[in-house]
Parts: sequence; C-alpha cells; structure tokens
Amino acid sequence: MPLSTKKTPVADIAPDWLRPYRKQFLKKLNDQGYAHATMRAYEGSARLLCEEVARRGLRKGQLVGRTLSMTHAAALKAMHPNKYNQKRYCLERFIDALVEAGMAERSKPPKKVPTAIERLAAEYEAYLREQRGLADATTYHCVRFLHRFMTFRFGDKLGNLNDIAPDDIVRFLREVMGRKSPYRDRTPPTHLRSLFRFLFWSGKTKRDLAASLPRVATGRASQLSRSLKPEDIERLLAAIRATDTVGRRNYAMLIIMARLGLRAPEVIAIQLEDIDWRAGTILIRGKGKRHDRMPLPEDAGEAIVDYIKKGRRGTSRTLFVSIRPPYRPFVNAQILNTTLRAAFKETGLRPPQKYIGSHLLRHSLATGMLRKGASLDEIGDVLRHRSRASTAIYARHDIEGLRSLAPAWPVDGGRS
Repeated sequence: MPLSTKKTPVADIAPDWLRPYRKQFLKKLNDQGYAHATMRAYEGSARLLCEEVARRGLRKGQLVGRTLSMTHAAALKAMHPNKYNQKRYCLERFIDALVEAGMAERSKPPKKVPTAIERLAAEYEAYLREQRGLADATTYHCVRFLHRFMTFRFGDKLGNLNDIAPDDIVRFLREVMGRKSPYRDRTPPTHLRSLFRFLFWSGKTKRDLAASLPRVATGRASQLSRSLKPEDIERLLAAIRATDTVGRRNYAMLIIMARLGLRAPEVIAIQLEDIDWRAGTILIRGKGKRHDRMPLPEDAGEAIVDYIKKGRRGTSRTLFVSIRPPYRPFVNAQILNTTLRAAFKETGLRPPQKYIGSHLLRHSLATGMLRKGASLDEIGDVLRHRSRASTAIYARHDIEGLRSLAPAWPVDGGRS
C-alpha cells in the first residue's frame, strides 16, 4: 500500500502554530503598560515553552494533559535561576492564555465527591444569591457562619439537622461574642437567623429555629454615630489632593464619598459608562443589587475628569483602578480606608473614633444635612436606605428637636 504523499501544513508544525498566540499574548501585555524589564521576562518564558514544543515536535491539539505538564516542566528546567519565581509566573500566564485560546488543555484534577456539609453550603449559597439577591461579600460571610456553626455542633461530620436545639445556638453565640475585649462585629445573630430560615424553608428542619435566636447585647446602640465637621472634611480632601496619579485617583474617590455619602464598595464598583456627562448624573450600584441614579456634584465631576485625563490608564471599564500594570480594579474597598487614614495623619486631625473607616464620611454627610434642616426622609433618600429605621439613628443628633419633645421636669407642688 503506497504511503500517503499528503504534506502536513507548515502552520501546524511547531513552533509556527504557536507564534501568533505568543505575539498576541505579548502585545496584550505591552498594551497594558508593563515595563520593558517585565516584558523581557514574559518574552523569555514564552520563548522557552515554544522552543520545547518545537523540540518535541508537538502539533496543534497535542499540547494537552500529561504532554502539557511534561513540556511545562522541561521549560521550567531550562530557565536561568535568576528571578526564577517571576519567570515561572510569566510562563504560567502564557499557558493560561493558550488554554483560554483553546490551544492547550491542562490535566483535569480527579473529581472530588462533595461532603454533606459542602452540598449543604452549595445549596445555601444558591439560595442567598438567587432568592435573596445578596452581594458576594455578604454571601461569603453567611456561608462561613454555616461552616462555623455546623462544626461547633456536629464536628467534622454533619449530623441530623433536626437535632439542633436552641441551647446549641445560645452556646455558639456565647463562644463567638463572649469575649473580654469588645467585639465589633454585630452580624453573627443575623447570619444565624438567615441560616435557620433557609433550613426551615428548604424542609431540612421541621421547625424554624430563627425565632429562638436571642438578641445579643452589644452596648453600642446608645452611642451616636461619629462624624466630622465640614471644615475638617475639606482639610482631609485637600491633604490627599496631589498632581500625581495616586493623588488624583484618591482625591476623586474620597470627594465622591464626601459629597454623595457612598459606601466604600459602591465607589470601587463605579464603571465608566455609569456617568452621564450630559445629564450630570451617576449610577450607584448599591447593596442588594439595587441601582440608583443620583446627581453628580460639579467638584466631584471635575475631580473624576482630572483623574481620567491625567492619571488613569488601562483598558478596564471600572473607573478606579490600580496604578500598576495591568491596571486592574480593586478586589476590595480597603484602599479607601487606607487613604482616609493617610489623610488624617497628614493633617494631624484627631479622628472621632479609634477605628478610621470610610463610613465616617457617610455619617458626616448625613449629620451635616440634619444640622442644615434636612428631614430624615431626605437624608434616607440621599443615603439610599431601604428602611426608615436605618435613617432614624440620625435623629439622636437633632438635640434641639429632641429637647422640644421632652416633657418639663416635675417640681414640688405639681408645677413645672
């Protein structure tokens, strides 16, 4: 039988078939603004993998599973020990790009059979997201408390959920919150109520244990929410304002919080398309997937424009991004707390509370509105509260209004 004379296309022979993906990978990194030294590390790592693919004569469709692992290991072995960890990371990213493009396929890990508590946690997470529409951070903490409580009650192996008694809940709360030092987090009872409502709703328990949760005294409800005077807020804003990229970005973030009373996660969630420059409004992505459009103050808008034109870089659609390539959005809102602490240190102002958090600007806006005569309903609209009870805490700042409600002090003879 004569041998086939059909030739294999040149583009399918290594390393030719990898070249366009390598060039595309490096171009993307270059467009993201990586430094020349970093680009050399990426280029060298990608070249080593391509050379190893060529040496082995691998073609399209063969860079999979064990073959990919062996090629990867050989490329690592060929690396110079100088900055080995950085080069290994660069190689991993190149392989990730090949996998995303469908040109490589990693070995699939053995399928793990989920445990009973893992299955319960997965159902609970789906309930929190789909039925209640909670944010990712809130969902994470709720599921975390599921694991903590079930481990406390049953140990490593999940037992019969109907065996849970109110005494178990009380003992757990005593262990979590019964510390000598003040416990700042007041959410454990709320997380547990959510858990037991889910267990009853899904039919996993015969009775609703949420009603058996006691209210935990924290000794904090009588305290007024801390706030700053308007002139102190302006001093803080002036302290962080600078002409470099970091200064422009941080000033824009804090002035938005100070003028609109945004929560920290709402600031870092702003997208470029959320701002309607013609109408002068901004879309706020709030708690519970609630979206509200609010007027954008002139000075806040000017700060954003200054940051976009003279400081912001990268291709992300998120407004506020890191100053280092590849200019990614922030994973969490800790950057705002850090920025506010730096502003206090720069000005020498004394914080009104030991813990300096970004919520301080939100409370200050509400308190300032109240002192200027705004009603609680107006404050609730600006802060986008779902419940009037959330806004009612600011009524304690209206000393004159509360004084008018207080009855006169009784004196001898029945006269006031």
